[in-house]
Amino acid sequence: MGTSERRSGEELDRHDAVGARMRQFRKERGLTLRGLATHSGLSIGFLSQVERGISSIGLTALNSVATALDHSVAEFFNDVPPEEETEEEHATVSHLPSHFTLTRSATAATEYISGQQTYRMLSARGPNLVLEPLLVHIAPGGKRENSYGHAGEEFAFVLEGELLYEVDGVEHRLYPGDSVHLRSTVPHSMFNDTDRVTTVVSVVTPRLF
Repeated sequence: MGTSERRSGEELDRHDAVGARMRQFRKERGLTLRGLATHSGLSIGFLSQVERGISSIGLTALNSVATALDHSVAEFFNDVPPEEETEEEHATVSHLPSHFTLTRSATAATEYISGQQTYRMLSARGPNLVLEPLLVHIAPGGKRENSYGHAGEEFAFVLEGELLYEVDGVEHRLYPGDSVHLRSTVPHSMFNDTDRVTTVVSVVTPRLF
């Protein structure tokens, strides 16, 4: 089996793991799919597809599910290794004020994979910071998510590839250098309908992790 085939299998396993964790946490809370849909604002059909590994779920939608189930978003990714901090990094972070973080490119950031999307954290946690900056790689294909609104704001800047971004029922095709900024309460979704990976810098509020 080639490297790409192994990677595809690993990503599928991680995709399935998110849905499996969702089902586990839902049953532990004694909630039906209908109950979870009511508390999260997502449709029963979509949640069912995520649990069965048919559809992926974006981080903002997953955040609504996590809140409804009283879990953190990170707990849905059971294969994410704990971050290890060197003495030098610990000293640097310890001396930084609470309103400031510094992330070096040489320090590997935590990555989360959900379906076709890989999210790389671009900043450390800061108690007085509200933005969630992410580098998102969106693989082609997969099932398109339903438009969804949530609290906060959202910004996306395309670095490579193309992105189909739907805002309030209107589709906008973004190319490298294009960006979109919106109140997240407006129903929106993004999808890569090309045959290559799309890379996006995304900033959302509130923080998801």
